Amino acid sequence: MAGSLAASASFPSPGSSPATSIRSSKSTTGELPDNLSVCGIVAKPNLPPGKMQVKAQAQALPKVNVKTASSDIEETMPHSAPKTFYNQLPDWSMLLAAITTIFLAAEKQWTLLDWKPKKPDMLVDTFGFGRIIHDGLVFRQNFLIRSYEIGADRTASIETLMNHLQETALNHVKTAGLLGDGFGATPEMSKRNLIWVVSKIQLVVEQYPSWGDMVQVDTWVAASGKNGMRRDWHVRDYNSDQTILRATSVWVMMNKKTRRLSKMPDEVRAEIGPYFNCRSAITDKQSDKFAKAVNKIGSDATNQFMRKGLTPRWSDLDVNQHVNNVKYIGWILESAPISILEKHELASMTLDYRKECGRDSVLQSLTTVVGDFTTDVKQEAAAIQCDHLLQLESGADIVKAHTEWRPKQGVRSGAEGV
Repeated sequence: MAGSLAASASFPSPGSSPATSIRSSKSTTGELPDNLSVCGIVAKPNLPPGKMQVKAQAQALPKVNVKTASSDIEETMPHSAPKTFYNQLPDWSMLLAAITTIFLAAEKQWTLLDWKPKKPDMLVDTFGFGRIIHDGLVFRQNFLIRSYEIGADRTASIETLMNHLQETALNHVKTAGLLGDGFGATPEMSKRNLIWVVSKIQLVVEQYPSWGDMVQVDTWVAASGKNGMRRDWHVRDYNSDQTILRATSVWVMMNKKTRRLSKMPDEVRAEIGPYFNCRSAITDKQSDKFAKAVNKIGSDATNQFMRKGLTPRWSDLDVNQHVNNVKYIGWILESAPISILEKHELASMTLDYRKECGRDSVLQSLTTVVGDFTTDVKQEAAAIQCDHLLQLESGADIVKAHTEWRPKQGVRSGAEGV
């Protein structure tokens, strides 16, 4: 009852009219309020009667005659719904229609993506954030080849692929929750001012992706001796699942302040040990072949090439204040003959890091082509091996490398026609 009285006090009842409301107000006080007109509307002072009549007629609503049950007195009421709380709510149907349209559009875009249903255990890493798979032992991340990552032959450069390897390695540590204050260092390593430095990298490239291709990179870690860690990568074409690159590397610890190598503390081993995976991206036979090739630098050479005056730029340094590992590859290839770069593509590479390169270092790059090297068409269609040496101009070795090159597809087809 109290609720009904409160509602009737706020809103006019269906059977009431403005005139009735005015009469009730008059019967209570005896007189009409001075600021009310005959229509129950606040009247403006000194309004001429003619204007008031026109305004009242303009605001008048269609009325119907209604007889009350208790008497034959005719009452007039507006032909409109009474103002209630429910009637003042917004039209929710418009909002629901807009939400439905948005969800339908999103669902359409979702279904247009290639979700690779043949691998139900792994959804596409659409945004490139990466995730841990295979019982937490493998990290997977996808990369789209951008236009600024391709070279003159319209394929991704070896530096681009190497950057993908480095990115997945760091993201693996971060996603596993092992990232400390350093660049890829674990919390226990950060407490001891230890950082990771690469000792050796071996890679085999089976094909190069092109602009717009999506590559899928898997990486995992394993033990390497007592104080080292091995990290492997397997890069595939996302759509065809064909192998693009396989790589393995060995990492050791170095004290960030003294710049000397350090043993692996037991606390660090306890952090990374649960993530060790015994898989190998490159077989032991291939690894031994690469190791022997590096040791032959400078022997059986008939063609030698040199590039001097190489200096690091500020952008070449990483957060550990030494030259980024990928930069060494560019310096090594600086001294490679242009005829090899134009007619051949890199098939495999071994990098053996000997010394750290600082910001003020001045280097020279030496390349030795192993065996006979001519510009003959048939010779250009054959595989080529090169030994490389990157050293300070003072004589200290920075990196030793061995590369194998295969003819590009167009050169290979032309030689077959000859």
